[in-house]
Amino acid sequence: MKVEITNRCNDEVLFAHDVENNSIKVTVEAAVTAMADLTDANLVSTHLASANLTGAHLAGADLIDADLTGADLTGANLTNADLTNAILASADLTHVDLTYANLAGANLANTNLVHTNLIGVDLTYANLVDADLARANLAYINLICANLTGANLVGANLVGARLDRADLIDTDLTSADLTGVNLAGANLAGADLTNANLTGADLTYANLVGADLTGANLTGADLTGVDLTDTDLIGADLTDTDLTGANLTDANLTDANLTGTDLTI
Repeated sequence: MKVEITNRCNDEVLFAHDVENNSIKVTVEAAVTAMADLTDANLVSTHLASANLTGAHLAGADLIDADLTGADLTGANLTNADLTNAILASADLTHVDLTYANLAGANLANTNLVHTNLIGVDLTYANLVDADLARANLAYINLICANLTGANLVGANLVGARLDRADLIDTDLTSADLTGVNLAGANLAGADLTNANLTGADLTYANLVGADLTGANLTGADLTGVDLTDTDLIGADLTDTDLTGANLTDANLTDANLTGTDLTI
């Protein structure tokens, strides 16, 4: 049976495969093996669970509602791809280039995103529960209302990212760069922010109950109305930080730098 992969813009055939018991999954895997260029491919709602797509050329591809559960996309190029509402649970996205891809509403639970390039990606309302994003490049990413509960973001670059109203319960953000990040209204209860850089960050009305901010840099950050109950701020730098109306009940501020900090109740 012959199956064709076409261009989403003009229906040009990008790759064709003709074998017995063929399917779109078999055809896509054959295209990847042949190192075919699948730029702008139309793969809407395709079933590619557990597919081997290592090194695939899928820049600009339309993968809306695609099922990529457990797929191996190591080293793939998904620049500007549309993965809105796609299922990528437990997929391997190590070293994948997702620059400016659309992953709004996508399911990335338990996904491996180590060293992945996610610059400018839209992950609004995405599910990233227990995802591994260690040392990933997430600069200026949109994670508004995303669920990152239990995710690993150790050493990740989140400069300028939008995380307002995101769920970051028990997330590991050790040594992450959160310079200028928007975390307004985010839930960071129990999160590990040891040695994280939060310079100039917006944490207004965020929940940081029980969070660990040991050695964190919060210079110039806005923590207006933040709940810091039982939070560990040992050795943290709070220079020029705004803590107006913050709840500091049982917070540990041992050796913290409070120079210029506004603690107005």
